[in-house]
Amino acid sequence: MSVEALTAFIAEYIAARRQTKLEAFDKDAAKRDAADRVALAAERRELELRYEPQTWLTDAARRAGQISLVTHAAKFTHGDSKSSSLYSETTQKEGYLSSATLDDIDPDAVGNAAALDVAKLLQTRVEGDSLLACLKRGERTPLAAFTDDAAQLDEWITGFSRALTPGEPASHKLAKQNYFPVGDDYHLLSPLFATSLVQAYHQKMLAFRFGDDINAIRKARREKTWHPQPLVLFPDSAEMHFGGTKPQNISYLNSVRGGRVWLLSAQPPQWKRADKPPVNLRSVFTAGGQFDRRAGTAVQRLISLLTRSKDYNNRHIRESRDKYIDELIDLLFVVVSELQREKWQGWTLRCPTLKTHQQLWLDPWRTKTDEAFRKERDKDDWLEEVAADFSIWLNARLRKDLPDVGAVEKREWETRERLRTNLREMEKMIREALK
Repeated sequence: MSVEALTAFIAEYIAARRQTKLEAFDKDAAKRDAADRVALAAERRELELRYEPQTWLTDAARRAGQISLVTHAAKFTHGDSKSSSLYSETTQKEGYLSSATLDDIDPDAVGNAAALDVAKLLQTRVEGDSLLACLKRGERTPLAAFTDDAAQLDEWITGFSRALTPGEPASHKLAKQNYFPVGDDYHLLSPLFATSLVQAYHQKMLAFRFGDDINAIRKARREKTWHPQPLVLFPDSAEMHFGGTKPQNISYLNSVRGGRVWLLSAQPPQWKRADKPPVNLRSVFTAGGQFDRRAGTAVQRLISLLTRSKDYNNRHIRESRDKYIDELIDLLFVVVSELQREKWQGWTLRCPTLKTHQQLWLDPWRTKTDEAFRKERDKDDWLEEVAADFSIWLNARLRKDLPDVGAVEKREWETRERLRTNLREMEKMIREALK
């Protein structure tokens, strides 16, 4: 680290701020009466003196106590939150993405937005070093170049160091708060926004999206030519904004980011169904098959209902039972409709293990090219066998918890009006489509 480079930065930083203020003053002065020239000159001179390095550093050291350097900030939860923020430089490689995985962390600054210029002075890195890092290791040289008065230098060091001194921890009604059970009691946890982690992530995103080589990489992709660097894309990403038109009211780094935080997609994978017929299917009702798996929740609700109460003649019990069974019947026809695809016409010819009556049910479009199949299907005998298959399947699912289920229940399930109605209506729609 070059001490001279950091000292030069401090001088340039103060000079740049002075120039900005003077330009704004001159622009405003041009609109005022020329008779005020003497007063304007005095005001301008006062402004210049205010930005003399010693004067400005004294004022900045005094204002440093109005901000706190943090890694986790509270105001991202709510701009009016008075909850404490946190500074943590814990480093731990535990396999999770968190601020603890960062080897070099950029602290944020929260507090009075009017004092964020002090935060920028402390945090800006010059040749890998910063005034903040100097203060943390007790290095005074960068500031010593601006004064020969040891007492004044001590005053600056003490003042700027206040930004590193946390206050008493406190929560607030606008903070996030979670009660976490610990033994017979609870801990009140207050999750904070990891602004330093977000800053590291933000810098990575800037490099991937707007880096020096990115235009050349994108051009190579458009022209389908080779480039030595990969093109990194972030599909389905989004943005979250904090602070509205005044992002500095949230934190210093939030202001640097323009209030923007990129959000990466956290959606689960979208599995695509294999678009090919199940030629190894033995029965729609096979244990572990598509319908059997999807019906699991409804079956468990039905079992729970029937095992809790033995009074099956109770009207409410009967109505609830019938609702669950009708739900299973409707689900069965959803699964079947997914198998009765026109583009799969004749798929059951490659499925010799599938029961004949289920072939007639599941492959209606085969009737266009298979005359014998059509005649057999038109007999409608297979409808009774399908209903019997459903009742046998349901009894088998119930019998583990309800061993007394038998022939009476089987007859009840296969003669359900909902089952017969769904079969008739589906056949009507299919035959109209086949005309």
